Formats: sequence, C-alpha cells, structure tokens
Amino acid sequence: MSADNFLTYLTKEKKAAVNTAQAYERDIEHFAQFLSRRGVYELTQASNADVVAFLMALKAQGRSKSTVNRKLASIRTYYNFMQKKTGLAYNPTENIKSPKIEKKKLEFLSIEQVEALLCLPDQTQKGLRDRAILELLYATGIRASELIEMSCDDINLRLGFLTCSAEHGRARIIPIGRPAREAAELYLQQSRPLLIRNHPQEKHFFVNFHGQPVTRQGLWKILKEYGEAAGLDINLTPQVLRNSFAVHMLQNGADVKSLQELMGHEDISATQVYLAFTKNRIKDVYDRAHPRA
Repeated sequence: MSADNFLTYLTKEKKAAVNTAQAYERDIEHFAQFLSRRGVYELTQASNADVVAFLMALKAQGRSKSTVNRKLASIRTYYNFMQKKTGLAYNPTENIKSPKIEKKKLEFLSIEQVEALLCLPDQTQKGLRDRAILELLYATGIRASELIEMSCDDINLRLGFLTCSAEHGRARIIPIGRPAREAAELYLQQSRPLLIRNHPQEKHFFVNFHGQPVTRQGLWKILKEYGEAAGLDINLTPQVLRNSFAVHMLQNGADVKSLQELMGHEDISATQVYLAFTKNRIKDVYDRAHPRA
C-alpha cells in the first residue's frame, strides 16, 4: 500500500494536521532507509529486532528521547494502519515501550507580565502590527501556525471572532476580546495597507515588510524581541502566550471542556495539564467564600 494511502489515512481518518502527517511520512522513510542497510527491503518484512535496532541507533546518534518517541509513534501508527487496511499479521512494534521522558516545565506569564508586554509596541507600522500579533495570540490561544496561516477572511472584527480551519483538527470559531479587536483594527487600517502596497492581492492577515506572509522564524523573532524588552526570565514564544491564555482562562472560571474547544485539542487530557496551575486559586476562593474554611 502506497505512502499516499498512509497520508490520506492520517489526514482524513485520524484528522492529523498536514504537517504532522508529513512528519510521520519522513519518519517511515527514515526507518525504511535503515532497514535497507540491514538487508530488509520491504517494511512489511521488518522484525521486532529491527525496530529496536533503529531506536538504539537513534540513541547512539544523540537523538533526544522525545525524538525517539516520535519516531516510534510514527512507526507504530504505520503498522497499525497496515494491519487495519491490509490485514498484516505481524506488528513489529508490539511490546516495545517508549523511553520515559521528563515532563517539561510549563511556562506561562502572569497577568501583570502580559499587561506590561502588551504596552511595549509603539504606533509605527511595525508596532501596530506587532501589537495585533501579541494581542491576538494572548486573546485567542491560537497556535503559531494558525496565526501565520490566518487570512483576512478568517477574522471578523465587526462581530468579534476568528475562524481556524480544520487543518489542525475540527474547525473552530474563537471569540476575540475588545483590546485585541481594536489592535487588529488599527493594524488593518493603518499598517497593513502600507506593508502590502507592492502586493495588493496578498490574503494573509499578517505580513512582513516585503508584503509577504510572516514566517514562523519571523514570528519567533518578533516575540523574542518583545520578551527581552519586557525583561522576562523566560523566552517568549507563541506557546508561552498560548499557555498563558489557557492558565488565565481556568484561573478566572472557564471550564475545561470549553477551553478544550477554544484551543482545538483533540484529547481533553492535553487541556487538563493546565488544571495544576489553578489549585492555589481555587484554595484562595474557598478560603474567602466558605463560612467554615
């Protein structure tokens, strides 16, 4: 069965993002190359020992445990697909455990840090654009890729919402608060027309000084600049603002199910990791509200 069939399975049935599906495909190709060096020329002929040898080779190359886990997950998904679609009898990934990795510390900003950060952009073309970027990332909790790919048609400032396509899972509509709407409106009226003057047909909402879509590297550079200017003790990334959105929503009374919908998590366990940062808040509320606290 072809790689195209596997990609279709990932994107259509498993609802994986295109980038995720392509990463799985690269991992399978890497494994196939490793097998060929061992004299195994068909993926369906791989043994449990072949998979273990591949993982050990990755470790010997200094690959991180998270990378090894991802490669194993890709291979396991491929063989599950083959068993489901072709009746493949043997899955060489059976009984192979993923390496245990330490959980990364979840980094987020305090509300005071966010407020200070959002005051930094000035009224220049760049400042108006950057304020809109910061405000929208924090107001909606969208992913970096979703912000980069967002088109002018995806944002409705009059009604106050933006639409994220289904590429990262189910399509979802996310409300936009007043400050973010105002920042986006100013950018749209005063900055973006000047930035796209040589590319008037550009549809992406956020553009750089060449009038072309902001890139992932460009976005990270923008955030790094403001994080340093704010004197933050952590690197400011899109994920940090996404985390801040989630933690602050829960701390102020949002329920986990609603937050899951807003963030576009397929599995609610991905949303529940933020609950640990609300316990102190809940204790404070209990102490203030219960007559026998």
